[in-house]
Amino acid sequence: MTKEEFLEELQKINISLTKKQEEQLEQFYNLLIIWNEKINLTTITKKEEVYLKHFFDSLTLIKGFDLTKKVKVLDVGTGAGFPGIVLKIVFPELEITLLDALNKRVNYLKEVIKELDLKGIDTKCIRVEDYAKVTREEYDLVVGRAVAHLGILVETCLPLVKVNGYFIAMKSNVQEEIKEAKKIILDVNASLEELIEFNLPKENSLRTLVKIKKTSSTPSKYPRRYEVIKKQYKKNK
Repeated sequence: MTKEEFLEELQKINISLTKKQEEQLEQFYNLLIIWNEKINLTTITKKEEVYLKHFFDSLTLIKGFDLTKKVKVLDVGTGAGFPGIVLKIVFPELEITLLDALNKRVNYLKEVIKELDLKGIDTKCIRVEDYAKVTREEYDLVVGRAVAHLGILVETCLPLVKVNGYFIAMKSNVQEEIKEAKKIILDVNASLEELIEFNLPKENSLRTLVKIKKTSSTPSKYPRRYEVIKKQYKKNK
């Protein structure tokens, strides 16, 4: 996807960029490539592929949530900063926290935030299940993009979501994971509100936004220890 094609496809999902935002995305790409040589952030490095599979893909979140509102967003397992950094560039009113368990990645994210002069965005270096034990019901939206099994994500992320807020998992084909995750969705007092399926332009690969609404407070026993959760899902396979 060329930059021109990227801008054209954004128009189709009602996103228009300023010249400054275009420059920030370009700068973000350059920083990603520089840092990727040091700490292996992504295997996708060609500019056309980054614009499609990272930048555009991150922004498809708008299909499931109104990102123009001033809300608190947590990006779980953000890695190289997707979708969080891209969302902050394009929707600067969002108040975003980037969460990742690897200190080297968090140092990279801090450098990106500094170089792009982004405000209203911070980082946390901690595993999500540990963060959820000390931070309950703080975010309007929690998002996880290609991070873990849906059931694990639901159990660890829903405690962080405000009542009537949302968790959205950004996935590809998710039908089997949904079957396995249905019980845990109910256990954490949430409901599967919508599955939004679409294809990425150019390559036509399937994408799914799994939109889950928190209906009441999550029971205090959640999340369990990550090792316990993983063992449970291995047993179910």
